[in-house]
Amino acid sequence: MSEITLPNFRPVSYSRVTLTELMIPSYANFGGKIHGGILLSLMDKVAYAAASKHAGNYCVTVSVDGVNFLQPVEVGELVSLLASVNYVGRTSLLVGIKVIAEDVRSGSVKHTNTSYFTMVAKDEAGRPTTVPGLSLESPEDSRRFLEAIKRREFRDRNKAEFDNALSALAVPQEMYLLQQERCKIVY
Repeated sequence: MSEITLPNFRPVSYSRVTLTELMIPSYANFGGKIHGGILLSLMDKVAYAAASKHAGNYCVTVSVDGVNFLQPVEVGELVSLLASVNYVGRTSLLVGIKVIAEDVRSGSVKHTNTSYFTMVAKDEAGRPTTVPGLSLESPEDSRRFLEAIKRREFRDRNKAEFDNALSALAVPQEMYLLQQERCKIVY
């Protein structure tokens, strides 16, 4: 089997993907709004499409950052997920996803959420593999790349701080905090 040679760099525009889907009644929850899980599944699909397109390889989801549902999505709306690779490491890619919902009857469009999926490219044996670098084609691309660096720094710093706080947690000394919460100790 011959080895495929990937380019050293690919432009952000190469990874841009839009997925549009009609929200049907079977996607709705008991409140009549579209299940968050349906939207997460669509986000995962579009993240895979953008990442694998850039990487030229199979990609897997490693983490999801920033899934905040700003507005509900209704049955009958067209949901469009706009994705592109914002940042690349050696084997990882950060895919930014903007989700918008459009009411085709009124023409109104709403931004429902923006999320970031970290993906890792895999080779034929399932091992992480190097991805092409990212050619930044605009000031917006540069801003997104820099934001991804800051997002990673912030996440790593917060994780370390949180892990330290958990390991230092002295439950008997912190029990007074429960007095202000909606819980009852029954043991």
